[in-house]
Amino acid sequence: MITDDDIHLFAQGRWNRSWEKMGAHPDTQNGVDGWRFCVWAPEVRSVHVIGDFNGWDVTADPLTELATGGLWQGFVPGLSQGDLYKYVIETDDGTLLYKADPYGFWSEKVPGTASRLMDITGYEWGDAAWMERRRATDHMKSPLNIYEVHLGSWRRHGDQPQGEPREDGTYPGPMDPFPAQIGEYYSYNDLAVELIDYVRDMGYTHIEILPVQEHPFDGSWGYQGTGYFAATARYGEPKQLMHLIDAAHAAGIGVILDWVPGGFCADAQGLATFNGHMLYEREIHPNWGTHKFDFGRGEVRSFLVSNVLFWIELFHADGIRMDGVSSMLYLNFGVDDPSQKKFNKYGDEGDLDAIDFIRQVNTTVELAFPDVMMMAEESTAWPLVTYPPEDGGLGFNYKWDMGWMNDTLHYMQTDFPWRPGNHNLLTFSIMYAFSENFILPLSHDEVVHGKCSLIGRMPGDWWRQFAGLRTLAFYQMTHPGAKLNFMGNEIAQFIEWRYYESIQWFLTDQYETHAGHQRFIRALNHLYTEQPALYQLGYVEKGFEWIDPDNAEQSIVSFVRHGDDPDDDLVILINFDPAYYETYRIGVPREGDYVEIFNSDTTDFGGSGKGNAGTLSSHPEPEHGFEDSIELTVPPLAGIVLKRRGPSSYKPPKPKKTTARKTTARKASAGTKATGAKKTAAKAKATASKTTKAAATKAGKPAAKKASGSAKTTGAAKKAPAKSTTKRTSAAKADGAPTSSTRTAPAKAAARKTAKAAHGAAAARKADPEA
Repeated sequence: MITDDDIHLFAQGRWNRSWEKMGAHPDTQNGVDGWRFCVWAPEVRSVHVIGDFNGWDVTADPLTELATGGLWQGFVPGLSQGDLYKYVIETDDGTLLYKADPYGFWSEKVPGTASRLMDITGYEWGDAAWMERRRATDHMKSPLNIYEVHLGSWRRHGDQPQGEPREDGTYPGPMDPFPAQIGEYYSYNDLAVELIDYVRDMGYTHIEILPVQEHPFDGSWGYQGTGYFAATARYGEPKQLMHLIDAAHAAGIGVILDWVPGGFCADAQGLATFNGHMLYEREIHPNWGTHKFDFGRGEVRSFLVSNVLFWIELFHADGIRMDGVSSMLYLNFGVDDPSQKKFNKYGDEGDLDAIDFIRQVNTTVELAFPDVMMMAEESTAWPLVTYPPEDGGLGFNYKWDMGWMNDTLHYMQTDFPWRPGNHNLLTFSIMYAFSENFILPLSHDEVVHGKCSLIGRMPGDWWRQFAGLRTLAFYQMTHPGAKLNFMGNEIAQFIEWRYYESIQWFLTDQYETHAGHQRFIRALNHLYTEQPALYQLGYVEKGFEWIDPDNAEQSIVSFVRHGDDPDDDLVILINFDPAYYETYRIGVPREGDYVEIFNSDTTDFGGSGKGNAGTLSSHPEPEHGFEDSIELTVPPLAGIVLKRRGPSSYKPPKPKKTTARKTTARKASAGTKATGAKKTAAKAKATASKTTKAAATKAGKPAAKKASGSAKTTGAAKKAPAKSTTKRTSAAKADGAPTSSTRTAPAKAAARKTAKAAHGAAAARKADPEA
């Protein structure tokens, strides 16, 4: 039963395991089996438990208020697991409120709104090996490639409308407030087989599940909940969700759960005005109409901190993604009227209670489960999100990089002739990439509400759209940071995501282009997990080095991804234009023989098949500030990965042997000397002229071959000359840049640093907030 210590900790916001006594639990009292109940409802006249076991009689089973704390508890004999129940709360003005249990572990299936009695203890987990490996592994040095999933629409049984038709025999449609559900939900048990097998085959490391807490409206996707401790009954029982997570762990896949402490829905059976007044909440969100939690109230903090630990401890969640962090941090989030704005005691807009709560959550999880990942969906430039609270940070492990997402998608939907003018949208993210531990998200929010699917944003014809989508995915995978993609992105679904039906799996069965894209994503995912350079140093500066960020004219970027072992380093080149180049020279960080280990333009993926077969041996020719360089083929609208396999096989040509010729000296007259001098000067002038013309021809002549067939170059690409593969000419000297042939190692490093700083200064701006 509830103790004085429980009441004290609850009020202080430090009762971190309150779910063990709050809510409904099986119990035996005086030899009689039944269930005990406890609910927080201060300043009300009475509380009763009603349900199908007492005919929903509002007077049948009263609870007793404790002396302090506003807690009501009691015991009801003879109840069974699965029975429906609610609390009837008589407010201070005599109004009767019918409320679901805030701590209920299961609910009636929608559209029902009652709680169900459920004992969730006793599940026998089979993931001991996974949990031990998780404890022994540093997730910051491990691959993190997340497949974001909405369980209700990943796949469904059948494609027939569900529910009752209208009077005219038709069913609600997509534009109706409640569109017809197409097909039947997969259960947790179904998903434990099909979803897990699919994710393992595709090579993702983790699944992130949109909120599984009980919610009344499918169209909220779970982000407006009523039952924070109840796994939604749409897909089965709570222990079946445990089985799903257990199956994921058996397959070597981690599970991240979305968690929504920013606010809850206003439905009458939920937390809203629980005792007739604002109790769990402090105010109504001005944009969304949701109720924002009162983070300054101890009982609310105990409820929420207990809730996050509940999902971690009882459901073995490997990570928690905190939704809507920005809406919590700012007092005036969503407030446009200056007269309505509020400020804290320091004169700024930070919500001090919310900041303190977030730090409390992250600190508590860190102490209890240091191997669990805490992730923030924070869409502004709030500082130190992934820094420890003792250093002024919020204490998260990772933050979604919404700036990268906005900039990159803006660039990718720009038509090819205009991309050179937007080149900094590609490169700006590196200016701040290591200021936080970032996850690069292409999430559900980017494929709904008229934003178009990812492939729908790509310019050009059918071939270029698929090639562009491959290039986007390739850029995300090779960019520093963890990765997240929403379901459907991997099959290049053209329609936006629809929560009321399955994603369009028939595309990969009926269309080779979609099947090819799915094969590409599978291969790209496996490349990521197989190459340590793509993840070992993904959050620190030494893991990334530019080769050339500034080739805006040809829309090409190149860089190096470093691993702990230099032998794992990768050279990355990405061409964001449909033109391709048979010869293109780039600097490399080490001399050596390089091989192409991945090419997004492979014909199996739907590409044109341009690439680099065999070995690319570096030459001791400086380029891009490096002492050695290689010459390669650049495929159209594609990315390639090169890896060093050993020392360079290049052997410089031996100088030709010359035979000394004896000459007979004779005295020359003054006239002869003058004539000889003139001839020598003329000859030197002619030679210099030929050399200058040859150099000019070599430097100015385009090396590009227009892509044929589906990969034809655009008009802008036709005009753009290929980047010179020669050493810097006198034109570079005129700008004050040293030639490659005279650059010393210290000068080379200084020049590269200066170039990067200049590039950054030109591109510097704040990342766009989430739309």
